[in-house]
Amino acid sequence: MNAPTRTAPAAVPAGGSVDGAVVIVTGGARGVGAILALRLLQAGARVVIADVTDQVDDVALRDSADVLVHRTDVADRDSTRDLAAATVAQFGRIDALVNNAAIYQGLGGKKSFTEIEVDEWDRVMAVNAKGVFLGTKYAIPALRRAGGGSIVNISSVAGIGQSLHQEPAYAASKGAIRIFTKVTASQHAKDKIRCNSVHPGPVDTEMFHSAFRDREAMERRLQRVPLQRMGTVPEIVSAVLYLASDDSSYMTGSEMVIDGGALAQ
Repeated sequence: MNAPTRTAPAAVPAGGSVDGAVVIVTGGARGVGAILALRLLQAGARVVIADVTDQVDDVALRDSADVLVHRTDVADRDSTRDLAAATVAQFGRIDALVNNAAIYQGLGGKKSFTEIEVDEWDRVMAVNAKGVFLGTKYAIPALRRAGGGSIVNISSVAGIGQSLHQEPAYAASKGAIRIFTKVTASQHAKDKIRCNSVHPGPVDTEMFHSAFRDREAMERRLQRVPLQRMGTVPEIVSAVLYLASDDSSYMTGSEMVIDGGALAQ
């Protein structure tokens, strides 16, 4: 008896095929999120920037008819539900979601568990972990109606194995994202909804520098990176763009580690 034939997805253009796609980027008003939003726009996507601020500095993003800026608290159920509804109302569909919003600042540096205040722990988990849950929960019905799509969750190497050198609440939240990604991928493969996670190591961003104000501590961290440098924002953005696009159509439940080889040590 012959094995059943399985039809592969149609071939798609190389280079991040998001032309015409509607993509939500949480935490998209600044930092890595803003650069990602601009790259998506340049690649032909219609972009929804979801952030706690509606002030977008980049003129190309602020003035484009293909960009919706939606003030969103990713830790709030109603706010996140409104985000999905506003996206569909504006653009008619959702094709991809990038759960990028996260916090590290304001934790007062690296603390032991006994030093962390309960409200500090709760806030980090609410934004970094619950925010991914809520964004995914309210985007999935629209992704399903669109015939499938992609969810990209921004985690960290701290969520895999470099947690000893991280603030505990941050590391725990990023580990939660890692497992949540795999469960989402498994449950929604039948809906043709893919879900993958990105795990950056030290990247030259404001968040990284705020976490390592001690120059010596930063140098020690970089000594554990075989490539002996920090990653760059474009290197992270390119990976996210690939996962959000149809170019990664056979990837789901995967972890893309971008850490200069640190986890290989």
